[in-house]
Amino acid sequence: MSFNKVDLSFQSCKSNYDDSDVVLFSAPMDTTTSYRPGTRFAGNAIRVESIGIEWYSPYLDKDLKDYKTSDIGDLELPMGDVKKSLDIIYNTAKEIIEDDKLPMMVGGEHLVTLPVIQALAKKYKDLRIIHLDAHTDLRNEFLGRELSHATVLRRCHDILGDNRIFQFGIRSGDKHEFEWAKDHTHLQKFNFDGLVEVIHEIKNYPVYITIDLDVLDPSIFPGTGTPEPGGMTFKELLGAIQAFTKLNNVVGADLVELAPMLDNSNVSTIVAAKALREMILILQMQR
Repeated sequence: MSFNKVDLSFQSCKSNYDDSDVVLFSAPMDTTTSYRPGTRFAGNAIRVESIGIEWYSPYLDKDLKDYKTSDIGDLELPMGDVKKSLDIIYNTAKEIIEDDKLPMMVGGEHLVTLPVIQALAKKYKDLRIIHLDAHTDLRNEFLGRELSHATVLRRCHDILGDNRIFQFGIRSGDKHEFEWAKDHTHLQKFNFDGLVEVIHEIKNYPVYITIDLDVLDPSIFPGTGTPEPGGMTFKELLGAIQAFTKLNNVVGADLVELAPMLDNSNVSTIVAAKALREMILILQMQR
């Protein structure tokens, strides 16, 4: 597989693939979305809005221009074919990882996280996941599907096993998911309390960070398929991202579940773009 430079890239992320340390790509898939679709349009919407986002982060005191990041654009996924789409994402992530680069993915629905975890778990046997989300995503099946945005963390658990998934901000799910989590994951309801302590505990393990942007309150981020009131502020999300600087081995990350057309103001897309800048910098700081 070869990756070519794209005409539309996120901000200053214009390095050649071979020269880059972090590779940004988007996975335009919302095939299993069960409420409001549209996340397949997130990647390029973020790229367009990134023209209004400064390259310098005053929060991390880092500048994207000082790092080599390649943006390889939207993957070409066959609409409606879940398995083939996941295979394409897996093969893309696998090549990035084998080339000793860090994957930064933009969803898409949350199911797109699964193939990246599958690829990373082959290299990192002791992989951990930090998961920020409004939803548990721990169903064993949903609407007859074992592969769904509502089952993605359960499928990740199938790969990693107990006590390797750390969930924060969770405020929605079936009762049995919360009960199941008590024995199999670390689940913090409603907020990010305990995140700093978890980061200290797992800081020397390889860690993947998945951020479902509906962890934010819909008053801040209405452009998502399943909004959940009672969420986090953007400042609280920034605080979590700043805490990630204490991790010593972040091996990849994603931002998922922006549905840009559900917010005509484009503010949700701008919020996502700013969060993406911060997460690219978190990955670059690992190199």
